[in-house]
Amino acid sequence: MPLPLSGILVVSLEQAVAAPMCSCRMADAGARVIKIERPEGDFARGYDALAQGQSTYFVWLNRGKESLVLDLGKPEDKALLEAMLTKADVFIQNLKPGAVAKLGFPIERLRRDYPRLIVCSVSGYGDTGPYAARKAYDMLIQAEVGVASVTGGPEAPARVGVSVCDIGAGMNAYEAVLEALIARGRSGEGAAISVSMFDGMADWMTTPLLQYEGGVPPKRIGLAHTSIAPYGVFKSKDGANILISIQSDREWRELAEKVLGDKALAADPNFATNIERVKRRAETDGKVAAAFGALDVDALVEKLAAADIAFGRVNGPAELARHPHLRRISIGSPGGPLSYPAPAALWAGALRKYGPVPGIGEHSEKIRAEFKR
Repeated sequence: MPLPLSGILVVSLEQAVAAPMCSCRMADAGARVIKIERPEGDFARGYDALAQGQSTYFVWLNRGKESLVLDLGKPEDKALLEAMLTKADVFIQNLKPGAVAKLGFPIERLRRDYPRLIVCSVSGYGDTGPYAARKAYDMLIQAEVGVASVTGGPEAPARVGVSVCDIGAGMNAYEAVLEALIARGRSGEGAAISVSMFDGMADWMTTPLLQYEGGVPPKRIGLAHTSIAPYGVFKSKDGANILISIQSDREWRELAEKVLGDKALAADPNFATNIERVKRRAETDGKVAAAFGALDVDALVEKLAAADIAFGRVNGPAELARHPHLRRISIGSPGGPLSYPAPAALWAGALRKYGPVPGIGEHSEKIRAEFKR
């Protein structure tokens, strides 16, 4: 059975994380993705060399693509890109605003010349507005939009430890391109789409913004929740860090009676509702900490599971690497086979296969011959 995007040609003038995230998901879904790289390659190839001698970022986001090296300062390479766009369904680009127009491919002209083409531009701040011309990288956007202000502990803001602004922009772009493909199937018309990292993160910051505008700005409290108690990390007797999440007053009663062993606490009106528990957060957390600290982790986990309390271990990459619930995929690459976490979606009755990571310009000769005018 063909994959959902089989027969779709994607040309992506891309680098780093955001646009490659979008085109990677399209390749996973069966699209043919031609990745255009500068002669020295996508600079994400040089971020590190920890995955069989290759960049961890690059091997994650570029599986299943064809790599074409172009120097768009050369007329013959511009002509090749033009020839590819005549046949493409989707053109993705994340050069700085205005750069693609300076190269001779303004979006307005592409939409006019190729009415069925879907053009998706990914940038830091979008094409308009007072910050449109600014350079933007993931951590800068995390700071500018306020994500860092709600991350970390009381002592200082912190960067989210993965590139959430880039990843979010890439997934927003993927979602928008899929919508445009559906719309084109009905109308025959392509689209011009602009996706910005700032807008994506501002959307994710809606709850903290509304809390601020409601008069109660969120506070950084590390691995805890500003609005719920108890919701945080507590140590077992043997030093294991266990994170629990109490989402309802019923769950609180279950925790108090079946895990903390305190029926009186379960019935105490001072702790009966989340609002009251948050008012008394230090006392609430203290009662949980005392009970957890009296039990070794195995006994504690058994009690939490029996009471159907939501909990988890505070793990790092080492624990994830051997986590019993982790699904992995295996892919080829120029440095050898790689294994890493599988995409989240599972399709019933279908086992998806993933293409290899390309070397720089691995497909240049073949593509040049195919699209030569």
